Amino acid sequence: MQMNDSQRIAAPRDKVWEALNDADVLKAAIPGCEELIKHSDTELEAKVKLKVGPVKATFGGKVTLNDLDPPNGYTIEGEGSGGVAGFARGGAKVRLEEDGPDATILHYEVDAKVGGKLAQLGARLIDSTAKRLAGEFFTAFGEQVAPSAGEEEGPESTEPAEAADASEKKGWLGGLFGGKKKPSDEDDKVSEAAE
Repeated sequence: MQMNDSQRIAAPRDKVWEALNDADVLKAAIPGCEELIKHSDTELEAKVKLKVGPVKATFGGKVTLNDLDPPNGYTIEGEGSGGVAGFARGGAKVRLEEDGPDATILHYEVDAKVGGKLAQLGARLIDSTAKRLAGEFFTAFGEQVAPSAGEEEGPESTEPAEAADASEKKGWLGGLFGGKKKPSDEDDKVSEAAE
């Protein structure tokens, strides 16, 4: 399976490079990552829980960074085993390109192979899952490196910001219920009467 794509990140190239080498940032960005241990500047160990179609597994594996060219990019190679679910191995070339002083375009080329039960799921499912996971990773990575303006407000914020945060949470919950407000006791009584 091969995949090429790029993403613009609203941060200088040096900052993106640092984040690509920060285990905490990577752990937060990798979908299903339960553990990421940095053994050296070029060796990491990961534990990731994934669901690919009907197959759920926890993959453990090692990741090696090669061809380091700071702050331009590197090659990442890894191999992971999910027990009876199978294995995955592959690599990615990551290249960082400046896009003005405050933005970077991250280009990546992935080449991966799977075996075991995963290989039996079919190329289309594997490809679509890989693309989805890559998209989730780079979206989360971009948010880690360059948080949106609302998230950059730190502890200096006062009560009005807390109120805004509370309304944002209500909005999120509202979205969860399709824009409807949370049912109240009166709503429960009305639905009971309708029954």
